[in-house]
Amino acid sequence: MTTHPSLAAIAEYAGGGHGLDEATVWSIEVHLEDCAECRARLAGSAAGSTLVLLDRVAAELDREIAAGPAPARQARRWLVPRRRWLVAALLPWVAMTVPMLLCALALNRLLPDLPSLVLLLAPVAPLPGVAAAWSRHLDPAGELISSTPAAGLIMLLRRTLVVLAVIVPVLALFGAGTGTSLALMLLPCLAFTAGTIALGALIGVSRAAVGLGTLWALAVVVPTVVTEDLPLVLRPDSTLFWALAAAVLFGVAVSRAGDFSRLTSHR
Repeated sequence: MTTHPSLAAIAEYAGGGHGLDEATVWSIEVHLEDCAECRARLAGSAAGSTLVLLDRVAAELDREIAAGPAPARQARRWLVPRRRWLVAALLPWVAMTVPMLLCALALNRLLPDLPSLVLLLAPVAPLPGVAAAWSRHLDPAGELISSTPAAGLIMLLRRTLVVLAVIVPVLALFGAGTGTSLALMLLPCLAFTAGTIALGALIGVSRAAVGLGTLWALAVVVPTVVTEDLPLVLRPDSTLFWALAAAVLFGVAVSRAGDFSRLTSHR
């Protein structure tokens, strides 16, 4: 509407608009949104009973607002990045992994003939935390978050980085203490993390973490403990293989980023 409604039309609208057709009512309402002058005319055209009702409603609202709880304070700015990167469900799983590595280190002190148990567990050390990072069963707001535009591979990578920020320094420290190559300690860890994310795009991150962890335990950890012989995949000349595997698997995970935007991937 490019012109102001007539005073008669405004008066009719103020009285309920029963004598106006739908198109006229719609055009008046659209015009009132942007025209303060016509809103003032509408207020002046309201019946006395309507004005009394509006005053009573306004007074009641003021009373309810004054009696109600104070408005919640906005979250501090420093909390926003923390909520994007950290979820409480990660903490127990990451906290469980560190004592497990400490026990492995202690066993090596007691049984020096065994291959490094820390080295054997390093590839799968982050997997419990990665599984918790993308599990709707462990995250109370998982389904709600996974249905928002913020969900997806970027969120999973943020939470995975939090897990690695805890696990990697521990592995580096234990590796230095046992004389194990830092690259041999960390590259398999990164490769299994990338593999979990890449496979998780197809079957779910939690299932991928359990599957890869079980496979590693049966194929490498148990035979190594039984034979007391370090496998080829954990010898110094295997670092190039692990570096390539980590790079390729991370590329596969990125190429499947769209799969993490579906609600069914949050499992």
